[in-house]
Amino acid sequence: MNITITFTLFLAVCVGGILLQIFLSKRSKWLGLILPVISLTISLIAVLNIAAYPMTGTLQLADENGIVIQETEIGMSNDTQNMPSLVFTIASVFLLYNIPTIILLAIYFGCRKNQWRRKALEKMKTQDLE
Repeated sequence: MNITITFTLFLAVCVGGILLQIFLSKRSKWLGLILPVISLTISLIAVLNIAAYPMTGTLQLADENGIVIQETEIGMSNDTQNMPSLVFTIASVFLLYNIPTIILLAIYFGCRKNQWRRKALEKMKTQDLE
C-alpha cells in the first residue's frame, strides 16, 4: 500500500514538473530555462558533495547470531590509486543527475521550436503583404 502511494506521488510530481516546464517554455524564453537551471544546480551540488566528502566506511559481515565475522574498510582515501574510481563516480553521478536536465531542455527546445516557426511564418506573411 505504501509503495503505491509513493509511486503515485512520484508520478504526480513528474507529470506536474513536465506540465510546468511546458507552460513556462511557452510563456517566455527565460521562464522556460528556470527548471533546467535548477536541475543542473542540483547535479552540481551532488558532484561537489562527492568531491568534498569522499565515501568511506566499514563493511561488516555477520553470521545469523549477529556476531561480526569479517570487517572490511571501504571507500576512497586520499591516495592517487583511487583517483580513476573517484573520477568515474563523479562522472556517473553527474550524468545520472542530469537526466532530468536533458529531458527538461528537450521539452524547452521542442516548445520553443514551435514558437520560432510561428514567428518566422508571421514574418513571412508581413513581408508578403508589403
